[in-house]
Amino acid sequence: MPRAGIVTVVGRPNAGKSTLLNRIIGQKLSITSTKPQSTRDRIVGIHTDRDVQMVIVDTPGLLNPRYALQHAMRSAALQALDDADVIVYLHDVTEGPAPSLEAAADLDRPPKAPVLLALNKIDTLPPARRGELGHDSAAIFPVSAATGEGVDALLAAAATQLPESPFLYGEDDVSTQSVRFFVSELIRETALEQLDEEVPYSVACEIEEFRESRTPVYIRAVIYVERESQKRILIGNKGTRVREIGRAARAKVEALVGAPVYLDLWVKVLANWRREPHLMQRFGYRVHGGRQQ
Repeated sequence: MPRAGIVTVVGRPNAGKSTLLNRIIGQKLSITSTKPQSTRDRIVGIHTDRDVQMVIVDTPGLLNPRYALQHAMRSAALQALDDADVIVYLHDVTEGPAPSLEAAADLDRPPKAPVLLALNKIDTLPPARRGELGHDSAAIFPVSAATGEGVDALLAAAATQLPESPFLYGEDDVSTQSVRFFVSELIRETALEQLDEEVPYSVACEIEEFRESRTPVYIRAVIYVERESQKRILIGNKGTRVREIGRAARAKVEALVGAPVYLDLWVKVLANWRREPHLMQRFGYRVHGGRQQ
């Protein structure tokens, strides 16, 4: 009987969750950035290997929310924990011993799904230190999402915990999310790469038009920020920065869709969108409750 189920990857910001998802799937689904909080919603990848199918869910980093967008991010992570058949708790080994998942996620009780602790970034440790990890528990897995070391052992352990079940998706599927979603994420990732200070956290991207029937594929996208000063930074002197963001993003999108792309990129202001649930919803963020300060 085949096995199939949901493997939720959780951890603090910058633990390497998105890099791990991309490593397992074998292609870029989740954006990566050195800036924390780059993943804002659940990203779903589907990994099928022989008689096992894992629906792998990358989640926003566990944090104490301060405004509405961060509340939505935490809610997405907690919902993914509830949905999980197996939980991979990813911890950056360079930050010292891992707290319990209950402490890291501020949970009232342990999650119902089995938890595998993955100690990430072992490629940054000296060999002697690396050899000391994971010897005291069968549920601890030293890994490097960047190099792939230890990931196969982690997946094998997760597979044994999945329920017996028919596959949930087609064997060739790699995600449940749309191409439009991934295009907007790639554009946002490119903006994160080129912006400093607080501006990246105010960036959202919306795809207004996507014409796959045209050659090149025509995509009109809008990058939203919260203030006019941020818009000026994003556009740059005589439009130099937004053109560079567009050029770099177009190359990523062309790799995703496998065709030439004309990216028509705009920058607009949507004041305080991170704090207004009705504005956040237009970008697909799941919001509970009213306005949060």
